[in-house]
Amino acid sequence: MPRLRVVAVAARLPAWAEQACADYARRMPRGYRVERVALKKPPSKQEAWIVLDEKGKDLTTAQFAALLGAEASFLIGGADGLPEEVKRGARLLVRLSSLTLPHALAQVVLLEQIYRAATLLTGHPYHRE
Repeated sequence: MPRLRVVAVAARLPAWAEQACADYARRMPRGYRVERVALKKPPSKQEAWIVLDEKGKDLTTAQFAALLGAEASFLIGGADGLPEEVKRGARLLVRLSSLTLPHALAQVVLLEQIYRAATLLTGHPYHRE
């Protein structure tokens, strides 16, 4: 299965968010593994990021699941967002919500969506249409 990474630019997560993210990462179906990385500042290295951004594309669960068919590195910006050059170089900009989410909650929602997509792809009944 492809390698999945969640890279977040932020301070330490509160305990409740860390616990939720770790739980979703641990529950991934066989063959799926999510590496979580925390950075203090936005990455300067250009990579084919899937960037979470409020102006990104709205995806259905099935469309999001299609992203897991290949290696995927998801990037969540810090409180001030991400530099424009990082967004311009992104493979895709994705919006989790039209609402502004606190950083910790955005990480939890992203991990839950990755888990949901992986269960959809493996035929697990977690996701219901």
